[in-house]
Amino acid sequence: MNDLNNSQNSRRQFLKKSALLAVGTTLVPTFLASGALTHPAPLMKRTFGRIGFKVTTLGLGGQAALQWTPENTDPVAIIEKAYNLGINYFDTSNAYGPSQMNYGKAFTRLGLVPGTKNYNFSKRKAIFLTTKTMLRFGKGGDNSPVAGYSNGAAGSKALDDVRRSLSQIFGDGSGSYPKEAWLDMVLIHNLNKMEEVDALYEGYDNRDPKAPTIGALAALRDVRDGSNHTGLNPKNEKLIRHIGFSGHNDTAVMMEMIQRDSQDLLDGMLVAINANDQLYFNMQHNVIPIAAAKKMGIIAMKVFADGAMYSKKAEWSNKVSHVVLEVGSKELPADQLIKYSLSTPGIHTAIIGIGKINEDPAQCQLTFNLKHAQVKPEEMPEKQRKSIELLALKVKDGKTNYFQKTYQELTPPRETKVTRNANGAQITWHTAFAGDSAIDRYEIWRNGAFVEEIPFKPQISKTPYHYEDKHSAAATASYVVKVVDKKNREAEARV
Repeated sequence: MNDLNNSQNSRRQFLKKSALLAVGTTLVPTFLASGALTHPAPLMKRTFGRIGFKVTTLGLGGQAALQWTPENTDPVAIIEKAYNLGINYFDTSNAYGPSQMNYGKAFTRLGLVPGTKNYNFSKRKAIFLTTKTMLRFGKGGDNSPVAGYSNGAAGSKALDDVRRSLSQIFGDGSGSYPKEAWLDMVLIHNLNKMEEVDALYEGYDNRDPKAPTIGALAALRDVRDGSNHTGLNPKNEKLIRHIGFSGHNDTAVMMEMIQRDSQDLLDGMLVAINANDQLYFNMQHNVIPIAAAKKMGIIAMKVFADGAMYSKKAEWSNKVSHVVLEVGSKELPADQLIKYSLSTPGIHTAIIGIGKINEDPAQCQLTFNLKHAQVKPEEMPEKQRKSIELLALKVKDGKTNYFQKTYQELTPPRETKVTRNANGAQITWHTAFAGDSAIDRYEIWRNGAFVEEIPFKPQISKTPYHYEDKHSAAATASYVVKVVDKKNREAEARV
């Protein structure tokens, strides 16, 4: 496997076999810091935002072989191995074909399914299971591309997906599930357009059961809280514990999704982040800081650009031949890409799909990824991040992130306004979008003269930034609001 042959630390010198140690209900591997056999050590974990769960830095992605299974590969064995290695974050989706059913088989064997003879509540509580829905409505609406699409029967809505997940993972796969089963988080998956955000927020502030349309957020809130304000949860079931969303494409849409959430309903965000991110309308300087400021749990995906950093074409995966079985190259070591994503400020864990596993750790994608995910937050120095970005730029001329919107340079502050009153003037604006460098500050200029510097803080709501000018000239003055990034580039809006 190229991954392991070309990494900076030879895989031949660590682990001949995976040694496992049970600590309470958690299994941890023997990893080698120096290449010599050592005592088993716990996996690194990070506090998952305001959720508070201690999540392993590597999670198991629900696609790759779990969705499109190559010949001579057992997807259930991949899930079991991830669990036995100590990984405690698991990802799947209603849109991932057999992925949820594969989890159901593995979880039954592992004692994580309520009602089975080997069920262990403590073991179930020690993992974090996230699934997803592509549906945008809880009631009414449609299944057009804007509204999402049905993963089950025609006319399905968001809560149908929740129950479908519970049945496939914990039940009979045909609609039934045990009363004690729950999902740790449901993500509203793959936001791309502002119209989708509009649909999701239908009924957010007024959960009227008589309303003809109700967005997925209000519906999911009922099955999180065990309430029935929408009329869609008549049994007052508590089926999920947290709600979040995901996005690959348009960071502006994702920012809007968070900023509208005045009630802090969104606890998690799954976001594309890799070493080519800044070649596109980037996530790391735009939406990730907002999610971090809101103390959301943040999951990285597309660490290898869905394999496009290596052998796969830069296109959506939809069949077995798209599953990448070997990652890594002399030119771009895979361990560096893992460390890059996990060192991005705000990230708590990274999900990576596995094409194959192997009893020999030196040939096992899962073991390799887990070893190199043992990274402290923001561990990688900026100089090293830049060097990895330069290496990634050489792959397909940087055109790896087919799922991400094209590059957006630093924009002026948006929707800039001035309101004059007896006391002077109030200048308001909404955040600028960052280019390939983080925003450093805003500046207020009056009649061509510098007035005030305002350090940048992420805009976490729809309340705009504001500046009060009580100068005697404010009644008739013209203003410029400048944004300046860390590279001292600037853009301005005149009012």
